[in-house]
Amino acid sequence: MPDDGAPIPGSPAPEPDPRVVLAAERTLLAWMRTGLALMGFGFVVARFGWFLREMAAVGHHEPDPGTTASLWIGTGLVALGVWVLVGSTVRYRSYLRSLERDTHAIPGPGLGTAVSLVLATLGVGMVAYLLVMGLRG
Repeated sequence: MPDDGAPIPGSPAPEPDPRVVLAAERTLLAWMRTGLALMGFGFVVARFGWFLREMAAVGHHEPDPGTTASLWIGTGLVALGVWVLVGSTVRYRSYLRSLERDTHAIPGPGLGTAVSLVLATLGVGMVAYLLVMGLRG
């Protein structure tokens, strides 16, 4: 009987190739870097509005009402970073389970596409905000 690579029913699944597992782990680490960068950038953006309000208080004048937008934008970026970390971990664990079951279900482009669309939407919002604030001043 020729060996066509098909598993024999009832036999244990073969061990996954370590290179595949390590590549999946590198992908997880790349997503982790992305999530942490989003969280760090969000923190900086949120604190920048606080800095502007403090500078206005030192100068004894009213802060620009637009400085509160940085809090919301920054908080959104931190939340997006958390979502990326959780989503990438779920995706990684799901892929490892598929390797153990020998189904080799390749993860789809959903997480990357969603993060890209959220960031693009946030970027368009920031451009609109900057234009409105620039035209007001």
